[in-house]
Amino acid sequence: MKTKFIIPFLAITLLFSNSVSSNTLPNNDPEKDRVIVYILKNILSRYHYVQKKLNDDFSEHVYTTFIDGLDPSKRYFTQEDLKEFSQYKYQIDNQLRESNIDFYKLVYQRFLEKMESGKKTYRSLLKQPFNYKKKETIDIDYDKIPYAQNETELIDYWRKQLKLSILSNIEDAENQQNEKAKKDKTFKKKSFKELEFEARKKVLKNMDDLYMRIGELENSDWYSTFLNSVVSGFDPHTTYMSPRIKTRFDQEMSGKLEGIGARLQKKGIYTHIVELISGGPAWKQGELEADDIILKVAQGDEEPLDIVGMRLDDAIKFIKGKKGTEVRLTVKKKIDGSIKVIPIIRDVVELEETFVKSSIVDKNGKKYGIINLPRFYIDFNDLSRRDAAKDMEKEIERLKEENVQGLIVDLRDNGGGSLKTAIEIGGLFINKGPIVQVKYRGEDPLVKVDTDPKIQWEGPLVVMVNEFSASASEIFAAAMQDYKRGVIIGGKQTYGKGTVQNVLPINRFYEQYPNDLGALKMTIQKFYRINGGSTQIEGVYSDISLPTRYSYMDFGERDLDGALPWDKVQQAKYTATNSYSNFADVVYNSKQRVMNNEKFNKINDYAKWLKKNQDERVYSLNYEAFKEESKAKTKEGEQFKDIFKFDSHLTFVSPKYELNLFKKDTVLEEKRVAWHQNLRKDIYVNEALNVLSELKMNDNHVAVKH
Repeated sequence: MKTKFIIPFLAITLLFSNSVSSNTLPNNDPEKDRVIVYILKNILSRYHYVQKKLNDDFSEHVYTTFIDGLDPSKRYFTQEDLKEFSQYKYQIDNQLRESNIDFYKLVYQRFLEKMESGKKTYRSLLKQPFNYKKKETIDIDYDKIPYAQNETELIDYWRKQLKLSILSNIEDAENQQNEKAKKDKTFKKKSFKELEFEARKKVLKNMDDLYMRIGELENSDWYSTFLNSVVSGFDPHTTYMSPRIKTRFDQEMSGKLEGIGARLQKKGIYTHIVELISGGPAWKQGELEADDIILKVAQGDEEPLDIVGMRLDDAIKFIKGKKGTEVRLTVKKKIDGSIKVIPIIRDVVELEETFVKSSIVDKNGKKYGIINLPRFYIDFNDLSRRDAAKDMEKEIERLKEENVQGLIVDLRDNGGGSLKTAIEIGGLFINKGPIVQVKYRGEDPLVKVDTDPKIQWEGPLVVMVNEFSASASEIFAAAMQDYKRGVIIGGKQTYGKGTVQNVLPINRFYEQYPNDLGALKMTIQKFYRINGGSTQIEGVYSDISLPTRYSYMDFGERDLDGALPWDKVQQAKYTATNSYSNFADVVYNSKQRVMNNEKFNKINDYAKWLKKNQDERVYSLNYEAFKEESKAKTKEGEQFKDIFKFDSHLTFVSPKYELNLFKKDTVLEEKRVAWHQNLRKDIYVNEALNVLSELKMNDNHVAVKH
């Protein structure tokens, strides 16, 4: 693969000699900018999986994405501004060819002016109370509401957004007072006037803090936003990583994370949760989820600090901390837009928690094994170290020694990893044959084959997935489904990420440049199942679909703007197993159990309620009506507070080899005890065990050729 990205140095030199002069570029390092412009208009066009034309459609994407990235809440730009910007709406593609960034300079300069104007606006508006008796509403679906017509209407947008923040703060303060009054009869409540003044003062401080941190951002930060608006025109997984972001990416790949155990990403001015590290503090706490937005950070009981607009590096400094200390995150939930304070005790997240682990459970007199695989991990720099395939083979062997009758492979929340390990793990369950197909742009698909005839596990197999199972997880699950080797159980479908990215250090293409230029993460391949269908967008549909909180959400790859489409290639030659004598009956029985299960029905109702809340984005700005709406929503939500409370009354234990490890590592023992308790309370694991216990193997596994 490496050879596909070798560009002769002479070609680069000639290209740069024709680049624009430094006075057209935004930074004081024109050579760096020329390198990056070269990457945009050459490397992507030549080597990205999609041969994208830099045309008017591409130009419109960059135009819209950059403006939205700077002003996601529509606080700054008006339709008058957009009218001026629109002169470049279909010219950006031409500008990129000429290394011209007049569009960026115009929008960025206007943004700086609007920021200064916005500072004056919010400070002026917060000098006096709003009219909280006025009957009016605010729509916070910023993707759909239009930009303000003019400056006058823009100020009214500001007024409504600030008023909503104050109402929320007043309501929180009143609720806290009511709780204190219940515990202390002598507690004296503050008046609405006092609470309003304090809330307004707090919102002012938060806004000042926000603007102070936005002011710390450099031109290069905003230029990176522009660059990502350009590269995202190829697909949502192609991104430019500045040297700082690339350094953090490398640190995360090293296998040791400190703090809350979550990977974060900056999108616009917001800090998003990208992924929870399995076994980490946030994962154990259980309330934080991928795609949640962190708004504020508090150290224990201290006053929370607003991190909206803060550099990601700076935000991470506040979120990280010493092991055993508490951080309280004010989070906007992706699932319904609600605001929630989540307390987490910090810890050191070791790589050990991303490794394969297993447990044994006795059900109806038979032993079953469950293997949790958090990632398809491997260290390509040191192949002597542990990797997922070797560990999986070893773990299966240990479970076989304890005479388990069936096996669950849990891929829930597994975002993928190494293609090599996915192929090798697939090979542990079949004789030999193709596992996946991969395809470069304009080339025939390559069939990736397991060549080892050894079958490590021949017994009943259930594979658990959910909406966060992606990439390599989908390859393994799809292979087991196509071979009819295992039952896939979980959410309706997996994430649907069927693309491969390669991280390319930009300095590779311009070795004479002395400083780090960052990197380009670029989509170079697409995955296909051995049956010919892509895992892109569609993912893998479960044989047994279980209701989850995401059942009715637009979720996964299909919800990303610009995601590559689903397609298919020729089916690979493979021989399906005829492993089970009662596959269809087992699937039918499970579906009947789920349909008649009160808990699952309640989860389904909860999913519908969450979808309804996600779609309702209009709030009253009359305080009495605001409180009534909030009370009604809270009351509605109370019916779902216990829906995930479940107890299978099964006992999960560690395999025997771990018992010796516990004598040396009590922390590991505590982690396993916590995991086993979670398994016992997991309704999805319980149903997977029901399915596993019913599966019957054919005496002779008759192969069916495809």
